[in-house]
Amino acid sequence: MGCRLARLHCATSSHRDACAWYYNVKVSTYSFDEEVQERWGHTDAYQESKQRQSHYTAEDIEMAKKQAAQAVDMFVVAMTAGLPATSPEAAQAAEAHRQAISDWWYNCSYDIQAGLAEMYLADSRFRQTYEDIHPGLSQFIHDAIMANAIANS
Repeated sequence: MGCRLARLHCATSSHRDACAWYYNVKVSTYSFDEEVQERWGHTDAYQESKQRQSHYTAEDIEMAKKQAAQAVDMFVVAMTAGLPATSPEAAQAAEAHRQAISDWWYNCSYDIQAGLAEMYLADSRFRQTYEDIHPGLSQFIHDAIMANAIANS
């Protein structure tokens, strides 16, 4: 049922609300509904996410997915161009990622986004989702998000 480290991190840190949001979204082919409800059903972020989703049409969900995919595409472009995770292009991708979450689910602070970045490496389900897109992408996304969070702290 996932990486114990990621779940422990989510359950014991300020990032648990971000984790609740992300697990509530179906990533790749996995559905985390039961795990989400069990782990984070009591959190404010979970409730906010469910509240927002309850008003979304199928078109809204597709737009949310498209916005998230555009952010991932920006990471891929920066990475395959050989740019470092500290580059302005990687920072723009990190901002697009953060904005996609904020636009569709709830306000994603740099701290929350950093928690997501940690989970992208710690939880094999998330890591594999990004690795299937491009080898090394999960590490690059992590590093770009962390660099951007530090730069904006």
